[in-house]
Amino acid sequence: MSRAAPWLLAAGAVLFILILASHDFVAVLKLVALTGWGLLAVALFHLLPLVLDAAAMRVLFAAGRARAMVDALLVRWIGESANSLMPAGMIGGPLLMIRQLTQRGTPPAEAVAAITISTTLQSLAQILFALLGVALVGARAAHLPARGAWPAVLVGAAVLVVMPVAFYLLQRRGLFAGVAQLAQRFAHARDWSDLVRRAEDIDRALGETYRRRARVWMSFLLNLVGWLVGTGEVWLALRLLGSPVSWSDALLLESLGQAVRSAAFAIPASLGVQEGGYLLLAPLVGLRPDVALGLSLVKRARELLLAIPGLIYLHFCERAFRRAPAPAASD
Repeated sequence: MSRAAPWLLAAGAVLFILILASHDFVAVLKLVALTGWGLLAVALFHLLPLVLDAAAMRVLFAAGRARAMVDALLVRWIGESANSLMPAGMIGGPLLMIRQLTQRGTPPAEAVAAITISTTLQSLAQILFALLGVALVGARAAHLPARGAWPAVLVGAAVLVVMPVAFYLLQRRGLFAGVAQLAQRFAHARDWSDLVRRAEDIDRALGETYRRRARVWMSFLLNLVGWLVGTGEVWLALRLLGSPVSWSDALLLESLGQAVRSAAFAIPASLGVQEGGYLLLAPLVGLRPDVALGLSLVKRARELLLAIPGLIYLHFCERAFRRAPAPAASD
């Protein structure tokens, strides 16, 4: 994946440039400029779903850690910043969150289990969120002027359903130990027994966490509320762009826009795909193409406003961790 990331990033950048070049880019920039300091309001509003996502992760932790919510919020911020701006995209974020949790004292197996389950539940909640958008499209199907949006919607929905469900089923069947044992089988001369034991510890932590059904359901519901609250970002951005829409229209754009973006998870930040998705979805709610591109650019500006400080914070966290003295060896 690391070798493919630069090529995928380049492909996304080319698509992004082609989409903007095929429209009146100057007009789109002028439209975005109308938001002014409103961009800061959009960024501040995004803190609400960010806090809800952190709370959804927090409830999966073992009890008894006083700073767990603070740690969850900071770690979730770092993960989202990495997902938004780093070439590793949707893979790098969870890995960095696991690393950050272990640096803050969470046992490695528990950290992997919490991030794995949190990511799974967030994806499952997104499926329900996307289905709400599909239902809204179906309710107004007779009035749709643009049938070309349906293929993107269906592809996004299919990817959203298949991948998280398959990932969940694999987790319940010993995913990490199975992968480690498979790697050991191909390693031949190398002894990977320690890796297999660690993988088994992770699978046990996953099983223990999933058995806390009340916590798992609470995490799922918090993730779903986070997706629903995120609709307000689209509603606010379009008002700032001078094209206000109803809450149901904003929900349609956010749910299906996120579905299209998630379908292109391999491309860093879904560059170009997000813009194309909004162009396809805009006719469903009566938006002009320049407004659709303006909405996408406002969301990307919000990502920059929150993700750049997040990556700077990550840098200082890593530097502090490297400088910290190693724990003393026990007698």
